[in-house]
Amino acid sequence: MSFIRKMFGSKQDIPRVDNSSFWKWFTENEKQFFRVIKNNDRIDEKFLQKVMDKLEQLNNKFYCLAGMYDENTAELVVTPEGNIKTIVFAEELIAAAPSLEGWRFTALKPAIGFDQVSIEMDGYQFNEETLRFFSTVQPDYPDEIDITLVHKDFNEENETIIRNGSLIYLDNALGELNSVTMIDTLHIEGQKPADTELISMSKLPDFLQWREKEFLEKYKGTRYNTENDSYYSMEAQDENGLPVLAILNQELMEWDSKASHPWLMLIEIKYDGKDTNGMPDDEDYELMDEFEEKLISELPDAEGYLNIGRETTNSTRTIYFACKEFRRSSKAAHTLIEEYLDRLEITYDIYKDKYWMTMNKYK
Repeated sequence: MSFIRKMFGSKQDIPRVDNSSFWKWFTENEKQFFRVIKNNDRIDEKFLQKVMDKLEQLNNKFYCLAGMYDENTAELVVTPEGNIKTIVFAEELIAAAPSLEGWRFTALKPAIGFDQVSIEMDGYQFNEETLRFFSTVQPDYPDEIDITLVHKDFNEENETIIRNGSLIYLDNALGELNSVTMIDTLHIEGQKPADTELISMSKLPDFLQWREKEFLEKYKGTRYNTENDSYYSMEAQDENGLPVLAILNQELMEWDSKASHPWLMLIEIKYDGKDTNGMPDDEDYELMDEFEEKLISELPDAEGYLNIGRETTNSTRTIYFACKEFRRSSKAAHTLIEEYLDRLEITYDIYKDKYWMTMNKYK
């Protein structure tokens, strides 16, 4: 299938729509859209630009791809381009899609297969002939999936081209969801260690599935209850002499099963601390504590969401959560942030960190 893809930057002050209104609009225009894609008739202008304008009103991290799935079926793919916290919203949008004759709607770029993908970029080929992989086992981090792709033409001069082409190849062959969730660490190099055997790319899916199954079996049934945990505080100064206050769960920081909760969610709350030496005033303290308590209520520890602790300094509070998954945690954070939109400036991110290395600075 040949896809045409469109990505646009964020626009400001756009009226928001919901999933149902997006699909109502799409249904009203779907026959015209089908003809545009079928006839390859200025798809950028007549389809992609219009769809992206609407998608951006739903989520400015949405992008789209479009093309003919087969002779009689057009396909629209909505992708967050690997943005973990946006995946659940793309999936929900597609789940709400109507059944329209001649259309196929897909959340996230699907896996095409390594034997079906060959990409050319700036004169370099990316396929099973030019790429191999090997896996590195780290004794201190045995659950880490550390993959190195080796491209035969890699050198210092073409490093950026080879890295970008390899990532695009992997994304399309393995599928977007697998690429961002099954590999913890990815390197791209031009040679392998002397004692390492290179493996065909076609074997990567089976290797990743085996490692994932092994990981899930190892931590199957792992639960945690923080009710009786103890906490400790750390006080310091940053390079500018501003106070730094951290409060952390001591038992979680010393826990030997961190990898069972491999997704780290960081929530940052900005406040005005210029007149209070970087610290919040009483009103901000109370409001931020209220937000955190509500989030803990929405994401209980026994269901796989652990509040590790928080740091307050230089007009910013950072809250750390370790999660068993990323979909529910992303939705809960997004919904609560919307609730406090007119009272607190809050952003969040979610990423894979099996061993909570982000927290090492507090040890």
